[in-house]
Amino acid sequence: MGLNIVQKIIKTHLVEGDMTPGKPIAIRIDQTLTQDATGTMAYLHFEAMGLPKVQTELSVSYVDHNTLQAGGPENANDHLFLQTAAAKFGVFFSKAGNGICHQVHLERFAVPGKTLLGSDSHTPTAGGIGSLAIGAGGMDVALAMAGEPFYLTMPKVVRVNLYGKLRPFVSAKDIILELLRRLSVKGGVGKIFEYGGEGVKYLSVPERATITNMGAELGATTSIFPSDEQTYLFMKAQGRESQWRPLQADPDATYDEVIDIDLSELEPLIACPHMPDNVKKVKEVEGLRVHQVAIGSCTNSSYRDLKTVGEMFKRTGKMVHPLVSAAISPGSKQVLRMMDKEGYYDVFLRAGFRILENACGPCIGMGFAPPSGGVSVRTFNRNFYGRSGTKDAEVYLASPETAAATAMKGVITDPRDLGIEEIKVFLPEKFEIDDSMIYAPAADPDEVEIYKGPTINYVGYKEPLGDKVEGEVLLKVGDNITTDHIIPGGAKILPLRSNIPAISEYVYSVVDETFAQRAKEKGGGFIVGGENYGQGSSREHAAIGPMYLGVKAVIAKSFARIHHANLINFGILPLVFVNPEDYDKIDQGDLLEIDLSNFAPGEDNIITVINRTKGISIPTKHGLNERQVKIIKAGGVLKYVKDKFEGKLQ
Repeated sequence: MGLNIVQKIIKTHLVEGDMTPGKPIAIRIDQTLTQDATGTMAYLHFEAMGLPKVQTELSVSYVDHNTLQAGGPENANDHLFLQTAAAKFGVFFSKAGNGICHQVHLERFAVPGKTLLGSDSHTPTAGGIGSLAIGAGGMDVALAMAGEPFYLTMPKVVRVNLYGKLRPFVSAKDIILELLRRLSVKGGVGKIFEYGGEGVKYLSVPERATITNMGAELGATTSIFPSDEQTYLFMKAQGRESQWRPLQADPDATYDEVIDIDLSELEPLIACPHMPDNVKKVKEVEGLRVHQVAIGSCTNSSYRDLKTVGEMFKRTGKMVHPLVSAAISPGSKQVLRMMDKEGYYDVFLRAGFRILENACGPCIGMGFAPPSGGVSVRTFNRNFYGRSGTKDAEVYLASPETAAATAMKGVITDPRDLGIEEIKVFLPEKFEIDDSMIYAPAADPDEVEIYKGPTINYVGYKEPLGDKVEGEVLLKVGDNITTDHIIPGGAKILPLRSNIPAISEYVYSVVDETFAQRAKEKGGGFIVGGENYGQGSSREHAAIGPMYLGVKAVIAKSFARIHHANLINFGILPLVFVNPEDYDKIDQGDLLEIDLSNFAPGEDNIITVINRTKGISIPTKHGLNERQVKIIKAGGVLKYVKDKFEGKLQ
C-alpha cells in the first residue's frame, strides 16, 4: 500500500512509535523557528539545559513580534539577548525589519520533505512549500534544538481534493475560509490536512502558504501541499533550486478522511466577529460601514498579495475612502523591495495607505488598533475578541482582494463589483535577494557573552504535585477559550514575555481582572473550562503564567493540542471530564480535592475529582503516556530533561 505525503515524511523521521492515528509518536526535527515573543523563553529554556550548541540542521531566531517600543527597554533587552544567544548557540538571527518569521522562512529556508518545529502556531505556513511544519510551545522547540525528538499523537491525515480553477477575484484566502465554514475551529483537531487534486497546480507557493497558515485556525496539527513544478519555480526564483525535491503522494495512498472542494464554485468569503469560523459570503454583509482596513500579516503579505492590491488601485485610479484608515504591512524586506522596484510602493502612497513595518504589528495588537466600536477588515488569520487592541472592535477577516475593494468604497465590498478585469500575478523569475539582515552564528562561540537585561526574569518549572492536590476553583470559563483570553497580547503586555512574575499579573485579565490577585491569595488552585480550551496561539505563557500563580490542574471538556502540551511541559495537570455534563457540577469558588496516589499512564486511567463544597465525586481522565506522567511528577519538562541529561532517569 502506498504512502501519502505526511506518512512519507514521518516515516523517514520516526524515532518512536508507529504511524497509527491516535497513538503516541516521536519524530526527529530538522529545522526550528522562533520569534521574539516566544523565542526569548525558548532560548532561556535552552540555556538552562546547559548545552553549548543546537543539534538541529538549521535553527533560525526571528524578531518580528515585539518591534513596537513603547516607553521601556523590555523589547530591546530581549532582542539583544536573542542576538547574542543565537551567535553563541549556533543559530541564525533575522533582525527586526527583515520580516515576519513565516514569510522569511518560506522565502529563504524552508525545504520540501524537511520537518520544521516553530514556537508559533502559524509555523504550518511552510507546508506551502512541502515542509512538515508544526507549531509548538517554546519549551518543545528548545528541546528540539537540544536534539530531543518532538512528541505528539499521530494525527489522522485528511486529503483535501481541489478541483477546477478559482474565478477572478476569488483567492486562496477564500479556500481556507470555506474549510473553516465547513469544519469550524475545532474541525481539524488531531488531523493533518494534505492538499491534492488538479486544482493544486494552479496555486503558487505563496497562495498555498496562505492556506496552510490558516489551517492553524482549524485546530489542525499542520497542513501540507505537494512539492511540484510550482514549488520548483518559487525556489528557483529564490536562488534555492538546488534544495528542491519532488514530493507527491503515491497513487494508491490512503487517507482517513477526504474533502472535495470545487474551486470554480467558490466566491469571496469573509469571517465575521469574533471567530475565524464565523464565515459568510461577502455578498451577505456587503454595505457595512468600515472604519479601518489592514492588509498584511503572515497570512497575506506576500509579493502576490501586495501586487494584487497594487494593481487594483492602479487600474481603478481610486484612493482609500476618506473615512477609512488603511495600512499595509509587507511580509518581508524582500516583498517591500519588490514593491518598490515595480512601482507599487508609490501606488500605495498615492492611494493613501500607511506603510507599516515589515512585522506582525496590528495582527497581535501591536499598533493600528481600531477606534472604539469600530469595524476593521483585515487580511489576518484571527479575529478573537479584543485581539486588535480595542475590546469592542468588530474585526472581519478577508482576502486582499476584498480588503482592497472595501478600502476603496468605505463599506464591505465584493471585489467583483469593481468592474475591472481579472488580475493575474505571476511570480518573478528572480526575487530581490538580500540576506544582509540575517546573521550567521559566531565563528568562535566562546568569545560571545550572552546579554541579559534587568527586565529578564526567568522561571522554568515548579515544585511537583504531591499525592493529594487541594484548592479552590479560581475561574470557570466556557467553550473556545483562546490563549489570548489567558495571556493577552498587545503593546503593553507582550514586552513582558521574558519577565514571568510581571506578565503573570495579566493572566486572565481580559476575563477577570482579579484573577492573578485571587490566585496568589488562595495559594493557587484550579481552572475549569469547556470545549477546545486553549485554542489559538502557541504562546506557552498561557501555561507558564498560571504555573507561576500556583494553578495545579485545568479540568475541561477538551483541550487544543499545543496548549495541552504546554500545560504538561510546565507541570499543570490537564484533566478531561469523562461525562461532559459534569462540567455543570463545578462552580467557581468550589473546593476540590484530587487523589494522585495512583496517577499512572493510560487512556483509561480515571482520576476522581472530589467536589468538597457540593459533596460529590466527578470522574476525569488524563490520557497521558508514560513520558508525560513523568514530566508532571517532575514538576515540568525542564526538570525532567535536566535529570535525563544528568543520567538520573533511565
